[in-house]
Amino acid sequence: VQLQAFGGGLVQAGGSLRLSCAASGVSSYTMGWFRQAPGKEREFVAAISWSGGSTDYADSVKGRFTLSRDNAKNTGYLQMNSLKPEDTAVYYCAADRVRFVRARDEYDYWGQGTQVTVSS
Repeated sequence: VQLQAFGGGLVQAGGSLRLSCAASGVSSYTMGWFRQAPGKEREFVAAISWSGGSTDYADSVKGRFTLSRDNAKNTGYLQMNSLKPEDTAVYYCAADRVRFVRARDEYDYWGQGTQVTVSS
């Protein structure tokens, strides 16, 4: 199983980025997104069910970030709008084969992170 997150970069506050997570070797999973800022714990950002019918967002990103997925491509997307400096972090995607959850420890597979830096 492999998950690869990409699409990070440097953007000014108020700008947008779209992260992608390409998966292989796994199907029928919840895709979660997490982020970790320097010196902080890895925190939940958002999750989307396999069907795409259920989504969950952390309060800090609700209304600004939007999840989607294309199961034919086995790829998920995190559209991030109205970015703020406090969104600066390494972003990770993860897969949970069974549950639709926020808990980091419940996820089975993780991708490498992609850096998002938002300048003020």
